[in-house]
Amino acid sequence: MRHNKKFNHLGRTASHRNAMLSNMATSLIMHKRITTTVAKAKALKKFVEPLITKCKQDTTNSRRVVFSYLQDKFAVTELFKEISVKVADRPGGYTRIIKTGHRLGDNAEMCFIELVDFDENMAKQTVKKTRTRRSKKATEAVPAVETPVEEAPKAE
Repeated sequence: MRHNKKFNHLGRTASHRNAMLSNMATSLIMHKRITTTVAKAKALKKFVEPLITKCKQDTTNSRRVVFSYLQDKFAVTELFKEISVKVADRPGGYTRIIKTGHRLGDNAEMCFIELVDFDENMAKQTVKKTRTRRSKKATEAVPAVETPVEEAPKAE
């Protein structure tokens, strides 16, 4: 039974898993989108979203806490300067996982994980033209005007 088994160990020791998640979080912060397996993306989502929430308040303590997880001062600077500005009004859900299919070698399920506010394709609001339907009353009120069709002269 899996009672109280809260997270995926990803087949790694605790130190290896923490180092891997730290590196993946740094890559996600620096590049805004990375490609990985679905299991790693779900683990990364649980790892990085509390850090992004922590960066909303720019204090010395929160910077130190985030640095203890990431171990990269450039990623911490990027997180507190650029990302915190964009996610300031968002109440959570900072990342998005988009499945892309299966990997050729081992058939592992692959995906993108990206920061929601930094995706240019999703940010563009596509304005769809909605087609209006005329009601029966509108078609009855306006009589249809028939245009006479000229007949072609018959060749004799």
